[in-house]
Amino acid sequence: MRTSEPLVIGGLIFSDIDQADFTGPFEVLSRVPDSRFLVIGRTAEPIKDVRGLILTPEITMAETPALDVLLIPGGTGVNALMEDAETLAFVRKQAAGAKLILSVCTGALICGAAGLLKGRRATTHWASHHLLAPFGATPVDERVVIDEPFIFAAGVTSGIDGALQAAAQLRGIEAAQGIQLYLEYAPNPPFTSGSPHTAPAAVLAATQELLRPVIDARAVLVHRITSHA
Repeated sequence: MRTSEPLVIGGLIFSDIDQADFTGPFEVLSRVPDSRFLVIGRTAEPIKDVRGLILTPEITMAETPALDVLLIPGGTGVNALMEDAETLAFVRKQAAGAKLILSVCTGALICGAAGLLKGRRATTHWASHHLLAPFGATPVDERVVIDEPFIFAAGVTSGIDGALQAAAQLRGIEAAQGIQLYLEYAPNPPFTSGSPHTAPAAVLAATQELLRPVIDARAVLVHRITSHA
């Protein structure tokens, strides 16, 4: 799908986003040759991520032109967006004409609520992985899952991996490799607890308990949405 045409790339931000879902891919996609990156919000007002970092949209959803690439991040704010008609309509409209849609973390659930996961292979953050199937997706336990025109990245940092895959599709492998080298993206984590499959049992249990209120509320939302679909 590699193209030489100028590209318009846009990333959605919203309250209680996990900022690394957005800023990680931004580091990659904003460096794609011959492209421009738009930071999109429902309004132009600054928002706070789930830990309080302030991000400011440069354009509203209503003002956004047709995008070649749409980035949909996740975070606890996904719960509200899954029932937000304006956001879902925006995602459907942009996805219909985009060359690529990059979903990061629980951004996949926004795609699901917009009706875009039916019959697709997809992934999302491990704690919400069980919520993909109710939207008609085939859950895949991988860090990045490609089901064109979608690229699904699992939890948070995997958005960088997904964005590099997107850059390679858009401008070729060497362009993506150059971006990776500039970022010095060569992960070598100090611990093996980055996956529920390798984390110590006590760490996994504590993290699951920490996430339980958000995940339980999210499960109720998914059931309500899918039962009325």
